[in-house]
Amino acid sequence: MIGFVRGILAVKEPPLLVVDVNGVGYELEAPLSTCLQLPALGEEVQLRTHLLVREDQHTLFGFASERERGLFRSLLKVSGVGAKLAITILSGISVDDFAQAIQTEDTATLVRMPGVGRKTAERLIVEMRDRISQSADGGFSGAALPAGAGQSARSEAYTALVSLGYKPAEARRMLDKADSESASTEEILRAVLKSAAPVN
Repeated sequence: MIGFVRGILAVKEPPLLVVDVNGVGYELEAPLSTCLQLPALGEEVQLRTHLLVREDQHTLFGFASERERGLFRSLLKVSGVGAKLAITILSGISVDDFAQAIQTEDTATLVRMPGVGRKTAERLIVEMRDRISQSADGGFSGAALPAGAGQSARSEAYTALVSLGYKPAEARRMLDKADSESASTEEILRAVLKSAAPVN
């Protein structure tokens, strides 16, 4: 899995982007919200990524923030929502506004976006409601990507726990109990999972 790309922005023709990473051009599709935050051509850019693999196509999607990527991934789990519609949604509404629309069951806001009819809006509300936490970040938080580095060990451990099926709030509580100041990702996960294992 490609977690992020950092390189020179070579092409910016929304939704298509090309990032030159040491002479290799990575083609990405990105929502308009991300494209609007990009620097000028020829400048360095760093994007979170999601690789979608199908039998006939591999598509790399780019996002300016972890919250955008998190929402994109959550949208892909909604029945009837594919990558194209997910990108359209991200292009038409901010993460915060989307989370608010879901929590307040505001179908009127959702149907304003191209490709989202009333039935799709209602499905989004039903299926996304439980995925959005009541925290201020709308449930799509993620550690900021440090310049020149991947995620921190704690952030990588958090992502791993969520991918294992732990709820975001539960994963954060587990990590808060662990001594993760100087530990590696593997050490944090071993400690957290060991403490969470049932005692015989």
